[in-house]
Amino acid sequence: MENLYKIPKHVAIIMDGNGRWAKRRGLPRIFGHRKGAEAVEKAIDFAHKVGIEWLTVFAFSTENWERPKEEVNAIMSLLVEYINKKIPELLERNIRLRFLGRTQELSEKIQSTIKKGEEITKNCTGMNLVVALNYSGRAEIIDAVRKIISQDVKRIDENTFPEYLYIPEMPDPDLLIRTSGEKRISNFLLWELAYTELYFTEVLWPDFDEEEFKNALLDYQSRERRFGKILEG
Repeated sequence: MENLYKIPKHVAIIMDGNGRWAKRRGLPRIFGHRKGAEAVEKAIDFAHKVGIEWLTVFAFSTENWERPKEEVNAIMSLLVEYINKKIPELLERNIRLRFLGRTQELSEKIQSTIKKGEEITKNCTGMNLVVALNYSGRAEIIDAVRKIISQDVKRIDENTFPEYLYIPEMPDPDLLIRTSGEKRISNFLLWELAYTELYFTEVLWPDFDEEEFKNALLDYQSRERRFGKILEG
């Protein structure tokens, strides 16, 4: 695409601002979530078009259960509806759907939908679309430690620890985007974000479109990634 080069391999997004988008328009919060789902489709389209290999979106955190029950139920229903709707399109576009988090704690209906999406797209070799659902960065690290202990692993280091994370083969994000003006990572991919470039925008998630995504990539390509090292020249 014009003006774009040095495309990041993995982009992670904290999709923030659905509720505020709805509130500003005098609408129930679920309308914001529905509009946010449309923004997800735009992000997938753009990421696929420019050649991003991994796109991870933070859909629902373990802390989000504290929201009103009506809103949580609406989000989960919307998620099931969205996955079922998108599976054929993902398959056609060779996009693999994956999930990140303690999905075993979700309802049977949601687990069944998740398994269906992962199973149908498991042989897709194009972009990986990862949905963080009932996810917590701290929980992922704790679950990895539990797995290490249960397998009686004697030696572990920074290179081998990621083998015990939810998706071992997932590369660390090159770029994290957070919308709505908040400047924190909110317990998202704590291990994986160690050297990730961070991009914050005031735009609310439902208004995040191709142009906003492009702005994030343009900002990213202006960065000089050192990974703690001093670059010569």
